[in-house]
Amino acid sequence: RASDLPDFGGLVKQIFAEFDLPVHEFLKIARDEVTFLADLAGSSFTDQQRAEVKRFRSGDYDVVLGMLERRIEGLVPTSSEIRLSIAKMLRGPKIKYAPIHRSLMKLSNRGVATTVVTTNFEFLLEEAARSIGVNAKTFALGGIPRPGLRKDFSGVLHIHGALDRDPNRSGDVIVSDHDFGEFYLRRRVVPDFIYDAARLYNIVLVGYSANDPPMRYLLNAVAADGSRFGDLKERFTFVGVESPDPVLMEDWKGRGITPIEYDNKSGHGALAETL
Repeated sequence: RASDLPDFGGLVKQIFAEFDLPVHEFLKIARDEVTFLADLAGSSFTDQQRAEVKRFRSGDYDVVLGMLERRIEGLVPTSSEIRLSIAKMLRGPKIKYAPIHRSLMKLSNRGVATTVVTTNFEFLLEEAARSIGVNAKTFALGGIPRPGLRKDFSGVLHIHGALDRDPNRSGDVIVSDHDFGEFYLRRRVVPDFIYDAARLYNIVLVGYSANDPPMRYLLNAVAADGSRFGDLKERFTFVGVESPDPVLMEDWKGRGITPIEYDNKSGHGALAETL
């Protein structure tokens, strides 16, 4: 957000603006739940569109993108225009790394190497690293090194994939429900990585909400392993709140994560200054 990039929900809204403008216009209007359901029922949308809108309302953005992609491009698209559009949004010429990117790269130096894991697709962390004299290599999905204590476990590790360096290609990125099924369940690329990393390091999550679609998968993978084995390191997350929220804190604890609460006013300024 500090680099004026959209969050997951904002990204999906932009995709609707390009591929289904009526749905985009519908989503722009804030409504309470009763009004929302009434307006949706009275709309001229197809059943597929209504299903996507309801999923968006629930925050299931990965499912929404998968449904939209299959509706627009079919079950087995030869190339995804939606994914190319996502890549274009994340490649804007005005998109630059922010001070928090530099801070994260400094904090990711564990002495023998600099290592940070990200679910983002762009290369702002790598650019920030170069600005402080760190040559952080890029690894994505199956190319990510196995977690270990040696210095070859290093670089910016894009566990949800990274943009292709060729602007005419989107790259292999995890954005849809089918993608999550492929890389979390079928190939097990991400869970196996997280299992190993959680045994070796204290993992600290920055910039996530408990309801982020990618985060649900990550937390489920770690928490399930933690319930069986006692050698996992404690995991932490920074949680921005407008006022103390003990229920939200318990929600995080129930997922096997220790929350660190902070005041999120001024665009999460307290977190940025702390880091």
